[in-house]
Amino acid sequence: MSNDSFSQNMDKILVHGGHTLEGTVRISGSKNSALPILAASLLTRDSCTIHRVPDLSDIHYMLTILSELGCDVERASGTVKINADSITTAAPYDIVRKMRASVCILGPLIGREKEATVSLPGGCVIGDRPIDLHLRGFEALGAAVRVVQGNVKVLAPQLRGATINMRGRFGSTVLGTDNLMMAAVLADGTTIIDGAAEEPEVVDLANFLQKMGAKIEGAGSSRIIIEGVKKLHGCEHTVIPDRIEAGTFLIAGAISGGNLLLKRVDPSHLGAVIEPLIKSGYHIESGTDTLRISPNGNRKSMKLETEPFPGFPTDMQAQMCALLAGSDGISVVTENVFPQRYMHVAELKRMGADIELQGATAVIRGVPKLSGAPVMASDLRASAALVLAGLQADGITEINRVYHIDRGYESIDEKLNEVGAHIERVKA
Repeated sequence: MSNDSFSQNMDKILVHGGHTLEGTVRISGSKNSALPILAASLLTRDSCTIHRVPDLSDIHYMLTILSELGCDVERASGTVKINADSITTAAPYDIVRKMRASVCILGPLIGREKEATVSLPGGCVIGDRPIDLHLRGFEALGAAVRVVQGNVKVLAPQLRGATINMRGRFGSTVLGTDNLMMAAVLADGTTIIDGAAEEPEVVDLANFLQKMGAKIEGAGSSRIIIEGVKKLHGCEHTVIPDRIEAGTFLIAGAISGGNLLLKRVDPSHLGAVIEPLIKSGYHIESGTDTLRISPNGNRKSMKLETEPFPGFPTDMQAQMCALLAGSDGISVVTENVFPQRYMHVAELKRMGADIELQGATAVIRGVPKLSGAPVMASDLRASAALVLAGLQADGITEINRVYHIDRGYESIDEKLNEVGAHIERVKA
């Protein structure tokens, strides 16, 4: 994806429905791992080399932020080399506003430079995602935090280890856990993060930090213990596969009724997606780093609740709604992580889906067929759900605002076309 395409926010995607998918899809590196890992390169003056970095607009924005901070950034194919020998500590609003995850530069900046000024990221259409937990964690480590004219200013002349609980109202915060880990690796003494997020992306960041010389135990559990060190060094690391992209393609295979093989995946990250698909009537074979999905009779209705890892991921809820819209019977989906995350429902209903919202629960009555219609992508995962719905719909589904999908899916239209879909990207 060229830089030009990032500015072409008015593209739209036309999905011609009814095509069976057959073949092989190679899954990209994880966006939600790559972003904090790229930010963590700020923790050392040495060079860091990171492989399997996906080509996405969110990644582009993060690399732009790192460049603005003074890093030397080299990018070739899926490999990024970063040298943060000489950096500044203030990130400008005009870049930060484009990506909420840019807040994860706070931790490494205060860890290394003892201060940071970062503009508050823009709002999020899937509900309020405050960074209060991040800031409370920094304060527990001894930092002074102020919010002035839309900027978060953090001063931390001396960070000291502390015990911090990162559990919020709807569960643990992944970015908050990431931020605290990155700040604590250079703090004096021992930091204990209780209520830590257990997602694979947190483990991947911890592995990267350990390669840099950090002392971290317990990543992947609800308690992470960090022994501060004086200095970190450069390293080389390969980002884990994107489990949400893999889950999205599993559902694409389920919807199309074909036989789809996913390569470069980690099946252990996808148990909460694989299990309901098998119960719903799909045959799934797992290999060491492969997954194959094929039909196994009629798709059945199901009951699902989103939960933090290892539960069913909120980032797969919209895609599963698209599948269940065409499944037999009545399905019930409850969103426990972001209760307002149902922007896709109105658009699916435009395509003929029968979905009733009852608070944070969607009651989905399967219909025999969806119909293509003009629809609007409201966020990253909602846009993926609309592509999936278009695959099974009669006629053409016209999806506007596809810049949302380019934030988190590397060439999704090209990958789907390679396995038999008929998708066009056109200027709006």
